[in-house]
Amino acid sequence: MSDNVLTAKVAEHPKLIGALFTLVLLSSQAGMAMAATSGCGAYHGP
Repeated sequence: MSDNVLTAKVAEHPKLIGALFTLVLLSSQAGMAMAATSGCGAYHGP
């Protein structure tokens, strides 16, 4: 999908910005939780 198509879709549907932001936020939180539980370089404190 090109940038122009994505920009046009977001311009037509302003709520899409919030949905995309929420999706990115949730996926980053899930990634951090997976990294913390797998023990791959997570800091466990003193």
